[in-house]
Amino acid sequence: MSTAFLICLAVLFAVAAIGTPIGYSLLVAAIAYLALTGSDLSLAGEQLIQSIYDGYILLAVPLFIVAANIMNAGSISDRLLDFCNAIVGRFRGGLGHVNIAVSVIFAGMSGSAVADAAGPGKMIIGLMTRDGRYRRGYAAGITAASATIGPIIPPSIPMVMYALISDQSVGYLFLAGVLPGLMMALVLAAMNYALAGRNEMIRQEPVPLQAIPGLTVRAFPVLMLPVILLGGIYGGAVTPTEAAAIAALYALVLSMLFYRQLSPRGLWGVFSDSARQAATVGIVIGSALIFNYIVSTERIPDALADWLAARDVGKVEFLIGFNILLLVLGMLLDGGTIILVVLPLFIPTARVLGIDLVHFGVFAVVNTMIGLITPPYGILIFVINAVTGIPIREIVRGVLPFLAVLLVALAVLVAFPDLVLFLPRLLGYNQ
Repeated sequence: MSTAFLICLAVLFAVAAIGTPIGYSLLVAAIAYLALTGSDLSLAGEQLIQSIYDGYILLAVPLFIVAANIMNAGSISDRLLDFCNAIVGRFRGGLGHVNIAVSVIFAGMSGSAVADAAGPGKMIIGLMTRDGRYRRGYAAGITAASATIGPIIPPSIPMVMYALISDQSVGYLFLAGVLPGLMMALVLAAMNYALAGRNEMIRQEPVPLQAIPGLTVRAFPVLMLPVILLGGIYGGAVTPTEAAAIAALYALVLSMLFYRQLSPRGLWGVFSDSARQAATVGIVIGSALIFNYIVSTERIPDALADWLAARDVGKVEFLIGFNILLLVLGMLLDGGTIILVVLPLFIPTARVLGIDLVHFGVFAVVNTMIGLITPPYGILIFVINAVTGIPIREIVRGVLPFLAVLLVALAVLVAFPDLVLFLPRLLGYNQ
């Protein structure tokens, strides 16, 4: 590791410490490295442009962002909420179960945890806290925890990012996320059932059974979106990027033409917000790719692999240490930065140790999603605070029990790779 690279890291942490967004921090650090090594500074722009230009799969990211924002702006989330309330809202801790069910279904449409928390999550927190039905910290906590399911069940923006850096199939990564996502939902539902006794102040009246068919018909076009997306991808009809375009178009048709809940002026707002969000993500991705070029130049992954091999670190020790590291980093960094900057350092070592890279990617993404609700950074905690006004202290107190069971689920996913790889192998994955 050269002196220039150490200075590069120092610049990165110093610039980030003063509040600079991580994308710009990475870019400044990369330029500092190029200047110190006497390299052409235009290499930064060249690597950024080439990496994004060659990354066709990256087009899926802004398209899924558009799809999620359209669904939140129209009445799609409302219809989904009504349907889930009719199905699972009648049980103990009913609205908590509705919260989790909405996240599972919405996950099959957007692939974004923040979109889930800010859209359907905001609505269901209002429903849970209305008339004192639930403690507001509990409602916010379970909403933040269930939103982590969004990027695990396909489609998934973080899985797309991981596919970019690992050269793995997006389709198999999407498929591998299904069972882990459902497992996360089950452990959250079990904890919600256990805690409902002291957090469910008023049990709501169940939706009459005779009303369920009507609510199902009302929500049916919404429920078809995950079927169309996943059926198209695994049927070989479309690529994941094309599926993202279909998701955005389908959401647009539903909101503007079918339900007529989104006006042209509202659509302009959706596109403006989506452009800003996509630009933010794009800066992070582009800067991370430049930084990864520097890391490759310094041969950091090879040095790390050699260091671990010299100390005879086995697969189990590596997996334990790696996951602890990601959990610690998740307290400080956002998931996209961890996936794009940190994971490339460990992929060569995982490959040498015989760890399946699809399994590796899925549990790494689950780990980074848990980081979204881990104090002190916990971006989902801040998102929910921003959209509801619930104090951060109450949100953190409400989220801690759910954080604990998600850590148990993560340990199971790491220990039993067949659970992750079962569905991909059914469709021909044999690595």
